[in-house]
Amino acid sequence: MTGRAAAWAQLLRLSALFTVPGDTLAGAAATGRGPHRTTLLAAGCSLCLYEAGMALNDWADREEDAVERPERPLPSGRIRPGAALTAAGALTAAGLALAARAGRLPLATATALAATVWAYDLGLGRTPAGPAVMAAARFLDVTLGATTVLTGPDARQPTAAPHRADRAPAPRAGRAPAARAGSASATGAGAIAAPWGGAKPAARVGVVAATRTGRVPATRAGAIAAARAGGVPSPRPVRAPAARTGRTSATRGGTKPAARADLVPSRRAGAASALGAAAVMAAHTFAVTAVSRREAQGGAPGVPLAALGAVGALAAWTARRRTPLAGAAGALYAATAARPLAHAVLNPSPPLLQRAVGGGIRAMIPLQAALAAGAAPPGGGSARRPAASAAGLLALLPLARRLSRKVSPT
Repeated sequence: MTGRAAAWAQLLRLSALFTVPGDTLAGAAATGRGPHRTTLLAAGCSLCLYEAGMALNDWADREEDAVERPERPLPSGRIRPGAALTAAGALTAAGLALAARAGRLPLATATALAATVWAYDLGLGRTPAGPAVMAAARFLDVTLGATTVLTGPDARQPTAAPHRADRAPAPRAGRAPAARAGSASATGAGAIAAPWGGAKPAARVGVVAATRTGRVPATRAGAIAAARAGGVPSPRPVRAPAARTGRTSATRGGTKPAARADLVPSRRAGAASALGAAAVMAAHTFAVTAVSRREAQGGAPGVPLAALGAVGALAAWTARRRTPLAGAAGALYAATAARPLAHAVLNPSPPLLQRAVGGGIRAMIPLQAALAAGAAPPGGGSARRPAASAAGLLALLPLARRLSRKVSPT
C-alpha cells in the first residue's frame, strides 16, 4: 500500500484488526452454545467501534504525536484531523446500528462499549486509570458476544428436546365428563370403561385422580371386567405421566416440561462462563496497556516484568482447560506474548517496548481461541461450535503477523 491508502491503514492499525472479532466469538463460545447469526452482527459492531477508537486516538493525540512520533498520519499531514474525527463518528454510528439489529441487550452493551472507547481516547487514557479503562473496553467486547447468544433465539430452546409425552397437556381437575355422559359406571366414579369408537369416555374422574396422585385407581380392574362383560374392548392401560417419566408437573394451567426448568441454570452457567472469559481478556489487556504507556519514551523494567508475570498466570490458567485444542492455544499464547516481554525486561527501550506491545496485541488471538476451545457446554450440549470458533481464530494469527510487518499495530 502506498499514499493515502497506506496512511489510513496506519491510522486504523489494520494489523491489530484481527484481534477484534475473537472477542465476540470467544464470548459466544464461552457460553457453551457457540456463535449465533446475531454474533456476526456483534462482531461487525466490534470491528467498527475498534476502528473508531483508533481514529479518535490519533485525533486526540495529534499534538503529542507531533513531538514523539511525527511519522504518524496526522502529524505528517497525510490525513487531515477533521477527516479522522469524522471517520471516528461514522464508524461509531455504524457499529451501534449493527448492534441494534442484534437486539436490545447487545445494543445496550455496545453503547457502553462505545462510551468507554470515547472516554479513553478523549482523556482517561492519559490518566493513571487508562489501563483499567482499556481493560473495561475488552471486557465489554467479550460480553457483547455472549449477549447475542444468551438473549437470541437459541437461548429460548431447551438444551434437550423433551419427550413427546412431556408435551401432552395434563387433564384439568374439575372437568371430568362422568356426570354428563351418564352411563356406564353406576358403581364407581373411578370407572375407566369407554367404547373406543365413542365420542367421550363415560367417566374420567379416575383418570384425573390417577394423574394427580401418580397411581392408577384400584377400581380399574373392575372397570376392565365390566367393559369385557359388555362386549366392549378393554381400554389401554392408563399410566400417569408423572409416574412414567417424572418430567411433567401437572398444574391447574397445564404442564411445564422439566427441560424448560433446566434452561434457567443452563443460561446462568453460560453467563458465568462468559464473564470469566471476559475477565481473562481484561486482565491481559490491562497488562499490555500498562506497557504501552512508555513505549515512546522507554521506561523501567518493572512494568514489563509485571506484564510477563500476568501472561504466565493466564497461560497457566488456560493449561487447566479441558480440551487439547485449548491447551495448544494457551501454549501459543504464552509463546507469542512472553518472548518480547522478556526482551523488554532486559532492555526497556522504546523499540523493544513497542515490540512487546505488538506481541501482546497479537497474543490476544490465541488467548481468545483458548477461551473458546475450553468452554464447557452447559447441559451437556455439543462442543463442536466452540471448537470450530477456536480453530478459526487460530487461523487469523499468521495473517496478523504478516500484516504487522507492514503496518504497526501500535
